[in-house]
Amino acid sequence: MTEPKDDAPQETFISHLIELRTRLLRSIFAVIIVLLGLFPFAKDIWEVLSQPLLAVLPHGSSMIATDVTGTFLVPLKVTVMTAFLIALPYVLWQAWAFVAPGLYQHEKRLVLPVLVSSVFFFACGMAFAYFFVFPIAFGFFAKYTPVGVQMMTDIDKYLSFVLTMFIAFGLTFETPIVVVVLVRMGVVSLEKLKSIRPYVGAIFTPPDVISQCLLAIPLWLLYELGLVLARFVSVPKPDADAETKSA
Repeated sequence: MTEPKDDAPQETFISHLIELRTRLLRSIFAVIIVLLGLFPFAKDIWEVLSQPLLAVLPHGSSMIATDVTGTFLVPLKVTVMTAFLIALPYVLWQAWAFVAPGLYQHEKRLVLPVLVSSVFFFACGMAFAYFFVFPIAFGFFAKYTPVGVQMMTDIDKYLSFVLTMFIAFGLTFETPIVVVVLVRMGVVSLEKLKSIRPYVGAIFTPPDVISQCLLAIPLWLLYELGLVLARFVSVPKPDADAETKSA
C-alpha cells in the first residue's frame, strides 16, 4: 500500500508565492496611481529639482538637453521617482504585512521601528543634500568656471549627479539605524564599533571633493549618535526558539 504524499509544504510555498505576487501588484498599482496624478506636473517637479543649479548659473546660461528624448524622459524619470517616494509608506506596509506573520514577537518589535525610522532618516538625508549641500556645491562650481567656458549642464547628467548625491546622503543618514541594529542583533560589539571610527568617513564617496567634505561631518555626527543610542540597546537572549510565531 502506497503512503499518501504530504502536499502541505508545497501548498504553503505556493500560497506564499501567490501572496507575494498580490502584494507586489498592489505596490506597483499604488506607484502607478500616484504617477498618473503627478504626470501633469512633471515639468513643475523637474523645475523644483533643478532649482539649486539654476539659481547659481551665470546670467545667460541655462541647462541643455543633448538627447532628443531628454526633454521628455528626464522629467518623466523624476516624476516616477517622486511617485515611488510618495507611495513608499504603502509599499513598505505591504512588505511588512507579508513578512510579519513569519516573525517572532521580539523580531516584530525591532523590524517595524527600523522600517519607519529608515524611511525618515533617508528622507532627512535627501533634504539635507537638496537644501544645504546643493547650493554650496553648485555655487562653488559656478564661481570657479574658467574664463571662456560657459556653464551649461546637460539635464540627464544633472539628474545622474543629483541621484548619486541623494543616495549617498540618504544612506549616510541611515548610519544610526545600522549601528543600533548591528549592536541589537549581536553582530558586532559597541567597543568594536568605537574602534573603527577613523575608517567611517571612507564608506561613502561622492563624485567631488566639495560633497565629500560636506558628507564627512554629518556622517561622523550620525555615527556618534548611533553609538550613543546603542548604549541603551540590549542584545536579545538566545531563547527565541521557545517563542511561538504569531499569525
